[in-house]
Amino acid sequence: MSKYDIIVLGSGPGGYVTAIRASQLGFKTAIVEKENLGGVCLNWGCIPTKALLKSAQVFEYLKHAEDYGLKVKDATHDFDAVIKRSRGVADGMSKGIEFLMKKNKIDVIKGYGKLKPGKKIDVEGTEYSADHLIIATGARSRELPSLPQDGKKVIGYREAMSLPKQPKKMIVVGSGAIGVEFAYFYNSIGTEVTIVEYLPNVVPVEDEEVSKQLERSFKKSGVKIMTSAEVTSIDTSGDGVKATVKTKKGEEILEADIILSAVGIKTNIENIGLEDVGIVVDRDKILVNDFYQTNIPGYYAIGDVTPGQALAHVASAEGILCVEKIAGQHVEALDYGNIPGCTYCSPEIASVGLTEKQAKEKGFDIKVGKFPFSASGKASAGGNKDGFVKVIFDAKYGEWLGCHMIGAGVTDMIAEAVLGRKLETTGHEVLKAVHPHPTMSEAVMEAVADAYDEVIHL
Repeated sequence: MSKYDIIVLGSGPGGYVTAIRASQLGFKTAIVEKENLGGVCLNWGCIPTKALLKSAQVFEYLKHAEDYGLKVKDATHDFDAVIKRSRGVADGMSKGIEFLMKKNKIDVIKGYGKLKPGKKIDVEGTEYSADHLIIATGARSRELPSLPQDGKKVIGYREAMSLPKQPKKMIVVGSGAIGVEFAYFYNSIGTEVTIVEYLPNVVPVEDEEVSKQLERSFKKSGVKIMTSAEVTSIDTSGDGVKATVKTKKGEEILEADIILSAVGIKTNIENIGLEDVGIVVDRDKILVNDFYQTNIPGYYAIGDVTPGQALAHVASAEGILCVEKIAGQHVEALDYGNIPGCTYCSPEIASVGLTEKQAKEKGFDIKVGKFPFSASGKASAGGNKDGFVKVIFDAKYGEWLGCHMIGAGVTDMIAEAVLGRKLETTGHEVLKAVHPHPTMSEAVMEAVADAYDEVIHL
């Protein structure tokens, strides 16, 4: 039996980052993976979707070239080539993880791993043991009883990334990050897209003003949006698919070639030996303490399988904390109130902290500032005037409670707010930090200035 200090089960952005940090700390480390290194994020999620979205963005620029004083004749797209480029980007990233495993002297054990009592793991008949076993098996597309996925007419995000041909009509059920990103991609290349959202607003976890702005932008682009609506049944017997949608006005039948189910995720915790070991699970999540220990000594869990936000950067941060704690380092528990969320449709969305509604519900006396990109010189020059930056401060102490952005490139701007909040930066300190001009990022300073009645460019 091979013996290790640490074995990680799953090689997504939680698992592989955990393994690398463990190796850096001097632990003899192995990682178990049943498919491709990098997990869903690198192979079927974060990375290849961004490649698809970039193709869509470039195509949109070509279609609107005249807005920039340029002439492009008969710009067309090649759906197969777009998909092929996305897969190539994903394959390249996965190979990069293979290199990192070798560089950090991490043993990669290929196969399906199952936990066993006594700090052991069985990988397709071969047993391995470790002082510490870290579960990082991630999640997959969740299926609704009324929307069973067949992989052809009713699909999840994985199939949406590699369809054999472009659908003429698509229904996207759910308007979280996955739903709106694919809605944007397919709409931009000419598919007729309808979004069906159960809640009153699209991107329902975001600040309401952001939700309303995205709805306006999407409708302007030709996406049909149905909120407070629910798919109650589907019929796949014909050429395409028919969906019965229950709305406030009554039932409506929608027809499409494909339905994309984007109603959240289901954790991969079945058949990995949790019951055999006695690890406690509650509502589809493995229960852990602040440093990711389960109820059974020597077994840990990070990422989507635990109760924190199901985001790649959260899984990575959790894994690093977990092994640093195992190594005896002084570490602080992760602040889940300061995790940024990013959505990469167009316009992009990025946010951190409390929404205006949440801040009021918590009883804060607040100052709210907002700066529209229509007043930004850089946004005007770039032809990307949709959207705004919104900031929320505690009026009493100047604490930065929340920051919400929608517009071009905002996913690259949100880190300023995350860092500012981490360092307990006040509104006046943000105002006195000189921001470069002309940039999209100066909209953050302008929004803060608006909160304190000092805004110059509005």
